Amino acid sequence: MTLDEIADRIGKVEALDSVAEPVGTAVKRLVPRGPAKDALSGTWLGHQLHPLLTDIPIGSFTSASILDLIGGRRAQPAANILAAIGIVSTAPTAAAGLADWSDTHGPTRRIGVVHAAANLIGVGCYAASVVARRRGNRVSAAGLGLLGMGVMSLGGYLGGHLTFVRGVGVNHTLLEDPISEWTAAIGDSKLEEGTPQRVDVGDVAILVRRRGDVIDSVSNRCTHAGGPLIEGTFEGTGANVCVTCPWHQSVFRLRDGAVVHGPASVAQPSYESRVRDGAIEFHSR
Repeated sequence: MTLDEIADRIGKVEALDSVAEPVGTAVKRLVPRGPAKDALSGTWLGHQLHPLLTDIPIGSFTSASILDLIGGRRAQPAANILAAIGIVSTAPTAAAGLADWSDTHGPTRRIGVVHAAANLIGVGCYAASVVARRRGNRVSAAGLGLLGMGVMSLGGYLGGHLTFVRGVGVNHTLLEDPISEWTAAIGDSKLEEGTPQRVDVGDVAILVRRRGDVIDSVSNRCTHAGGPLIEGTFEGTGANVCVTCPWHQSVFRLRDGAVVHGPASVAQPSYESRVRDGAIEFHSR
């Protein structure tokens, strides 16, 4: 059985829902939509924050274990500091990961539970390693660190599976082909003032809304998880009208697709428009 098959089997273990569902609900309650959610989701960064933060504990723990193995006695103070840095840095890393995970469902959520559990056990091993270091037991400290690294490697694999196989955090509009030439999609008379509509240009679904002489147009597929924006809610006036995705409540500004609130961190593709011969034409911005 391959590692990929193991990950898929984990996603089918419905018993994990008894842990995943209450924890997910608690995270949603603790981190509702707003500044904290935006910060943890990486809305300000342009992509998810969690993968960036993981470099700190992984790098610290790995460096500590390497020094344990080949650094000798003189390297122990540095190894001790690195192990402590790794433990401290797991708190913001885990917070960002939980914020992302709380927006998942089904098999993806179950795999995320095991991913988190493996990392928690790994951090526990490194915490025990720090205690052993303070007691001067280098052998136990090194052994516990290596055990922690092994368990966290499993967690890391499942994290990669969530991203690269399950698509958590992937820009869901990435494969939409740009509209490189002006293309007619809807009659000018069919687009009423202030009434959102979905129009299709080839394989791309576009959300359009008229405000006076201006036609706002963005991809209908939410960059965060692919939700249909046309089914969302619309708020604001004039150039500040925003749409809220019906799936995870990401908020985007219609005039340019900018992210106003997460969990989305990537702006919606937006389009230029013009009216020619009674038809509205679109072109990628």
